[in-house]
Amino acid sequence: DNIRSAWNVGSIFRSADGFGFRHIYVCGITPSPENEAVTKTSLGAEDSVPWSYHKDAVKLVKGLRKEGWRILALEEHDRALAIDTDLKIENSVLIVGNEVTGVDPELLDLCDKILHIPMRGDKKSFNVAVAFAIAAYAVHR
Repeated sequence: DNIRSAWNVGSIFRSADGFGFRHIYVCGITPSPENEAVTKTSLGAEDSVPWSYHKDAVKLVKGLRKEGWRILALEEHDRALAIDTDLKIENSVLIVGNEVTGVDPELLDLCDKILHIPMRGDKKSFNVAVAFAIAAYAVHR
């Protein structure tokens, strides 16, 4: 939701393909594969992972919850569990957010679980595309 960088989005598409994700929901201001920078970075992953664009992520997530999907977000938050915690991932959607402001608080309120990646250095977060790849690996172990 609301990822600013087309290069980050392309990288997320490529990682999503590599980890076998079944769908990508592109939301808000996030550039879609219609943007040349996304397709340049994704190297064709936009053709192998189905995707759809949704202006309002909150509306989308409310609908996904009604369909029975579990909602997970990757965010540094008081409720967040370390990504290395045992997770039930079947029928789950993983939300990543804006590079500066993170996941929208309204989306966090809709989450079944919020996850974070334990950091050992001075920085408090990874680049969103790197964080997505780490989380994708962790939930597909």
